[in-house]
Amino acid sequence: MSNVFRPGGVSYLRIPAADISQAAGFYAEVFGWRVSHERGSFEDATGHVIGHFIADLPVAGKAGVLPYVFVERLDEALEKAVAHGAQVATPPYPEGNLRVATILDPAGNVIGIWERTEPSRDPA
Repeated sequence: MSNVFRPGGVSYLRIPAADISQAAGFYAEVFGWRVSHERGSFEDATGHVIGHFIADLPVAGKAGVLPYVFVERLDEALEKAVAHGAQVATPPYPEGNLRVATILDPAGNVIGIWERTEPSRDPA
């Protein structure tokens, strides 16, 4: 876990989830996070962020900090997310050389998802 010890880096999250097992399964299947169903803990796919799913926290919804998770293929990630109980909150839209969307995870938290696209080339 030495990757979490980065001065100034986001390293720990508490994610509200009434059903911790469901949340753990969702983040493992959709984003490839390593989870412990017994402890309700997780480590993101990079090893830079750890945390816990917390049953007695209010769902973040649209208020507060909005985390974004980078994915290789946005459309595929959205399909997986929906198949595992999420709802698309904001359909994919371009933002520079990115495509971005937001979802409501199964607990109702708003999570951003984004992918990098090739920069567009204008014929001169």
